[in-house]
Amino acid sequence: MEFSVLWRLSAVLLLCPLYMGVGVLCEVTCSEEGMGMEGGHYTLTKQLEYGSILIYHCPDGYYPFPALTRSCLKSGTWKPAPRRRPIQQCRMVECPNPLGLESGSVLPVQSQYFVNNKTTYECYSGYSLRGSASRVCQSHGKWSGGTPICSRDSGGEDRCADPGIPAGARRSGSSFGIDDELTYRCDDGLNLLGSKTRVCQESGQWTGTEPSCYYKHTYDTALEITEAFGSAIRESLQLAAPIDDTDQEGKKITIDKAGKLNIYIAMDISDSIEEKEFDKARNAVKKLITKVSSFSVSPNYEILFFASDVLEVVNIIDFSGENRKPLEEVLANLDNFKYDARDNVGTNLNLAFRTILERMAIQKQRNETLFKEVYHVLIFFTDGAYNMGGSPENTVAKIREAVHMNKKEERDKYLDIYVFGVGSEIFDEDIMPLVTKRDGEKHYFKHEDGIISKCMGSLVSRRFILTAAHCFKFADKPDKIRVTIGKLQVVNGASRIILHPDYNIRGKEKDGIKEFYDYDVALIQLEKDVDISINIRPICIPCTKETSGALRLVGEATTCKQQEQLLLKNPIEEVSFISFDKKDQMDQRSDAKLKLEVQLRDSCIRLAATQVGVISWGTKDLCPGGSSDVQQESDDESRDFHINLFKVVPFLKKYLGDESQDYEPLQFLDK
Repeated sequence: MEFSVLWRLSAVLLLCPLYMGVGVLCEVTCSEEGMGMEGGHYTLTKQLEYGSILIYHCPDGYYPFPALTRSCLKSGTWKPAPRRRPIQQCRMVECPNPLGLESGSVLPVQSQYFVNNKTTYECYSGYSLRGSASRVCQSHGKWSGGTPICSRDSGGEDRCADPGIPAGARRSGSSFGIDDELTYRCDDGLNLLGSKTRVCQESGQWTGTEPSCYYKHTYDTALEITEAFGSAIRESLQLAAPIDDTDQEGKKITIDKAGKLNIYIAMDISDSIEEKEFDKARNAVKKLITKVSSFSVSPNYEILFFASDVLEVVNIIDFSGENRKPLEEVLANLDNFKYDARDNVGTNLNLAFRTILERMAIQKQRNETLFKEVYHVLIFFTDGAYNMGGSPENTVAKIREAVHMNKKEERDKYLDIYVFGVGSEIFDEDIMPLVTKRDGEKHYFKHEDGIISKCMGSLVSRRFILTAAHCFKFADKPDKIRVTIGKLQVVNGASRIILHPDYNIRGKEKDGIKEFYDYDVALIQLEKDVDISINIRPICIPCTKETSGALRLVGEATTCKQQEQLLLKNPIEEVSFISFDKKDQMDQRSDAKLKLEVQLRDSCIRLAATQVGVISWGTKDLCPGGSSDVQQESDDESRDFHINLFKVVPFLKKYLGDESQDYEPLQFLDK
């Protein structure tokens, strides 16, 4: 909806009734009466002043109902206004109804499914199950695992595989031949994300992206965003180049020799976006710019903040010619912006897109031939709300026309539009028409809170962390690494990243092995020693005198081989992990073959656990809130590869046993 009134950030002053014959100004405020909530609390962005946003907060696994937020109006009233019924409360998170499975059964059958509810899936005779046989409703409103699908054992005339029916969805169409069309819709109260219509192609693939149905309270976890956005943007940058860079996951970011890359970044700074949300967006932008700079890519940047007006931090035109802005200046300009310096509270999302369209027009006018070679990536951080400037859909259509040049299929790869939903109330239905829709890719993300830890590691001495090499690239800089240690969240900086010299993820590509994880180990040298305590202490590693003591192997003749025979005496060795069971609220510890009760010592962990390998748990973050906040149990898909530390002892000894440095070395065995 468009308003002609320009809102001001300062509190609105209205003319009060006459006082002794003279009109006076008084400040209008909203009241807190009746604004409480059962089971939760609220915060105010500007106290009770006009323009303030009241934001409701609930514990994990619950969401505010019926309102997520309320806005203080010029009249001194709240929008939406509080009502006696239904009462404002924290409701348990609900997952979409999974009973749409065709040719199979779902148990248990319920009218609603809430957090921690588990469902199992079976197919009728003549059908085979693809996807997950059991799923759990998670605290962010999504089911674990993948969509269960019951496929016919005999494919018949089907060209495409049955794509299934997502939870909370209904599907029209049951034929899977060439040009057959499927249409999806969501149950009441759910929003459709992904493709509403999909068509079976001659290649056997469906057009569009897999649809999903979200409640308003559903959001993407940090891990889901990292995987999907990282994969999508890498694909958009994979543009046949003579120079390739390989990231930690082995995927290439390349740029055509004659091509260019323009990245347009827009951040919502209206009053509906809290300062903490803005800070998260700004930090994400800084990390993205820094990450991209480590590859053989030199993008041109347009960075702007928008509310009722647009504030350009970086103008993309400044990147042309000899006066190209250095990245240090770009990052400094981002840092120098003060959230409190805003002087408007309206939201003109359309103006932000129009500004980008104008920058494209200038570039095209200057050199149309060069413009045809430019790849454009738009990244927006917004809640999708606007009250000025009208809908941005027409402007986005013009941006697509400018880039596609009436050749959509041929030039579709030249434009990507991403939106990250930020804020307390996100308008999915307004955002979805704006983003790119491409087969197998996701361009819209909703994120609640939290910082994702890309990789985990083990403290192996006061100064070193042992982790996996695939967490880094050889060009990564230590000053960009943040290390958080233990439940107490002790933060330490890194002074050096040391990857095993023989680690090469592409080392077996000629043999048909796309990703090769031999020698997948790395060491992070910390800036300073870690203080050893009952909560933070190092773990033992193979072939050290410290480990011999922990294993009670005594005598000068103790060898590395003896340790290996003791710790890995069977082809398949049963070991134990100490974990936290949220259901029982206690540590769970099974029988441990690698565990001996010895006195607490600085050399290695009290339980005498010895680390014999590095295992990747990288497919799922089981502890997003730390070791005491386990959201789900480990399953067959939460681990992938591992490496035996006994095979890389020379690498470990070279650095951890170096007696010429200023840190205390480990004492490695001679043989």
